[in-house]
Amino acid sequence: MEKLKTIVDSAMKELDGTLSGDQLEKVTKVINAAVIRGMLEGQHRAVDACNSCGEAEQDLAHKIATAIREKNDALIVNLSSMR
Repeated sequence: MEKLKTIVDSAMKELDGTLSGDQLEKVTKVINAAVIRGMLEGQHRAVDACNSCGEAEQDLAHKIATAIREKNDALIVNLSSMR
């Protein structure tokens, strides 16, 4: 979660001094949402990769996919509370 905040903060530093307060706030929200969407897409791909395993590995793949989803849910809750 801190890494995502660091990514957003780094992007916002590049815009420092070029936007008004209201614009800066709106751009921060847009960048934050884009970073979260990108992270979620990566996690969805990881879950899809787990689910495409052969039958012998399906149990382990299911456990890994469940763990990814649980961490994803916790991340969304934490990021939502930061707003």
